[in-house]
Amino acid sequence: MDTQALHIGNGIIDGRTSALFAVLAAAAVAVCVMRARRDLDDRLAPMAGLVAAFVFAAQMLNFPVLPGVSGHLLGGALAALLVGPWVGALCVTVVLIVQALLFADGGVTAIGLNVTNMAILGTAAAYVLIAALLRILPLAAIAVIASVGSAVVASQGFVLQYMLGGGGSVDLGTVAVALAGPHVLIGLGEGLITAITVTTVARTRPDLVYALRRVPRAAEPVLAS
Repeated sequence: MDTQALHIGNGIIDGRTSALFAVLAAAAVAVCVMRARRDLDDRLAPMAGLVAAFVFAAQMLNFPVLPGVSGHLLGGALAALLVGPWVGALCVTVVLIVQALLFADGGVTAIGLNVTNMAILGTAAAYVLIAALLRILPLAAIAVIASVGSAVVASQGFVLQYMLGGGGSVDLGTVAVALAGPHVLIGLGEGLITAITVTTVARTRPDLVYALRRVPRAAEPVLAS
């Protein structure tokens, strides 16, 4: 099993499970498309393009976590903070599809699995944490916590998929722990990148940060600190 990145390759999960998650991912993406139409405006549309480009570039660069283990930014927390959960999930989905089709980063038959884990579960987990913490923590701290939560939840999505179609004899508890530990560290690294990026945007153009537009004015000093 590869703990160097969350991208699942061809053949790791059986065809039936891969097909099931392809259908689930397609349904979730369709919902995101419908909901994203309500959010898109003159500010969000260009920001979505920038977020997708940033996540694409960041996912191509690995950074060391432990000896023999490296990780990359997943992008769910960054996308959720800047463009919201619906558009954010679509940004990450586009990145994953392009990487699989053009760069063989993640298997073509595993696109549904990877989209489910990183675009849907990862972005959703990040936004739940963002919404819960917006009024009580600084924006930088929220970015770190959301990034860790996103990375760990995405990794545990793979555990579920492996349970359903991994076809191996490895103990699932071992798989869960083996993925969760490194992804906490991966999330911390991603959190630092996300915090720097989002707080920089927030200081100059807070109106471009989706999360800040959803917070009452009384909470803004806390978020901007």
